[in-house]
Amino acid sequence: MEQAEIDRMAAELERLLAEKLGCESGTLSHRLAKAGRRLPARMRARGRVVAEAAALAGHPKLALRVDGARVAKAHAEVAAHLKAIDPGHRRRGLALSVAATVVFNLLIFAVLLGLAIRFLAP
Repeated sequence: MEQAEIDRMAAELERLLAEKLGCESGTLSHRLAKAGRRLPARMRARGRVVAEAAALAGHPKLALRVDGARVAKAHAEVAAHLKAIDPGHRRRGLALSVAATVVFNLLIFAVLLGLAIRFLAP
C-alpha cells in the first residue's frame, strides 16, 4: 500500500472526525483520543490502526510492515461509522439534556420553596 493512499485515508478520517464530532485540531491519533467516549472503543482501535499506518508509511523500511488489507478494512469501518453520525441529532440531544436538567432543578426548588412556606409560615 502506497504512502499517498494511506495519507488520503488518514485525511478522510480527520475530516470526518472534524465534521461529525468536532475534533478539529491535531493528528489523527490525537483526534481519536479527543473524541473519547463519543466514539466506541472498537472504532477508536480501528482508527489507531490507520494512524499507526500513516506514521509508518513515511519511513521506507517501516512502510513494509504496514498490512494494507487491514488498514483498508479499518478505514472502511471507521469511515462508515462516522458517516452514519448525525451532528444535528447530537446537538438536539445535548440541548434536551440541558433543558431537562434545568426543569428538574426548578421543580425541586419549587417543592422545597412550597415546603418552606408551609412549615415556616406562622
